[in-house]
Amino acid sequence: MNRKIVIAVLSLALSLPVLASAAPVVYKVDTAHSGVGFTIRHFVSNTPGRFRDFDGTIKYDKQNPAASSVEFTVRTDSIDTDNDDRDKHLKSPDFFDAPKFPTMTFTSTAVKAKDADTLEVTGDLTMHGVTKRVTIPVEVLGTAKTPQGEKAGFETSFTVNRKEYGLEWNRVVEGTSVLSDDVKVNIQIEANREAAAPAK
Repeated sequence: MNRKIVIAVLSLALSLPVLASAAPVVYKVDTAHSGVGFTIRHFVSNTPGRFRDFDGTIKYDKQNPAASSVEFTVRTDSIDTDNDDRDKHLKSPDFFDAPKFPTMTFTSTAVKAKDADTLEVTGDLTMHGVTKRVTIPVEVLGTAKTPQGEKAGFETSFTVNRKEYGLEWNRVVEGTSVLSDDVKVNIQIEANREAAAPAK
């Protein structure tokens, strides 16, 4: 075999372990430019709400999505539907029981690429003391260099059946349920790249 070809093959082989061992990029959620919202059907219309206090860490590997992961936390007492009485009710034992269950969390267990711009993220969603394994679609909006550092954007929309997590309050008025069981969740994330840890 030609000596130059042998050298090229050996060089490529030696470089593969380095590429494979590259760590995912770590991003912290920028809460000032992100949002956690939801809508729930109230009689015949969709009523919106949001959570104002949340944080999370995303480890994203563009070349190897399976190495990616996410941890996300939402404080239940930060719920905001622009109605103080309704928010108080939502924080009560009828719904989130915020003093007893102060957080909702999502911790991924597997990530795979569905297509060039979409990930399927499977993980454990814990709400109201109940944990269930769910898979949610996550759109990768891209990354950008800014004067403040590198940023990444992600977005997801999915539906949760609140009764599966013990949020069962409802009433029937004139033959119609006040609330639907399904809650549509919408999360928009802008995240800042964390500085790499110094080499030891």
